[in-house]
Amino acid sequence: MYATAIEAHRRWAPTYDSRPNALLALEQRVLTGVLPAAAVFLDVACGTGRWMRYFAGRGAMVFGVDACEEMLREAGTPLRRRLVLADATALPFASETADVTLCSFAAGYIADLSAAVREMARVTRPGGQIIISDLHPEALAAGWKRSFRDSEGICEIASHARSEAQLRAMGWAAGLQLERELSSSFAEPERPIFVASGKEHLFEEVSVIPAVWTGIWKRL
Repeated sequence: MYATAIEAHRRWAPTYDSRPNALLALEQRVLTGVLPAAAVFLDVACGTGRWMRYFAGRGAMVFGVDACEEMLREAGTPLRRRLVLADATALPFASETADVTLCSFAAGYIADLSAAVREMARVTRPGGQIIISDLHPEALAAGWKRSFRDSEGICEIASHARSEAQLRAMGWAAGLQLERELSSSFAEPERPIFVASGKEHLFEEVSVIPAVWTGIWKRL
């Protein structure tokens, strides 16, 4: 049985930051090499604020929005005044606010992703970048699940599958220019996470499948 994205993240929130996650580790390894500097950074579906902390540590003014109150609560006191409980399709920010707008591992949970991309374009300044990173469509096609394990067992999360072509088209429809597209797979830096979780036997098999898709657009 699947849980809705909100239900699942309410349940996941207490352990989201404390348990190693190979997908998040891979994304961080890849994105830290390509993320631009920002004076103002907006994290859409920010969860516990991991990318907000990254940009804040580099001198940016940061803001985050998420539809799950429990995830925002886990973000902690330093970020609290920069967090808003809201939907990605109706961002409560003025137009042309951010230099960099990021949506990390949430696109698949947004039913009207086209509307969310238009909103991300709206709140980003001309010349700024919109970055969407999510579980790779090829991984989903290979049968990978959006899920996590906690004391209650395995929770599978209901989501929406989109092809790479559909994701590109949503950016173009919002008037964005695709600057870069990345398909990233697990490699040796992620192996220890598989070992620690007792899944090293799967490492070689899953490492040949693209795990994370990232699109980097420019706001014209």
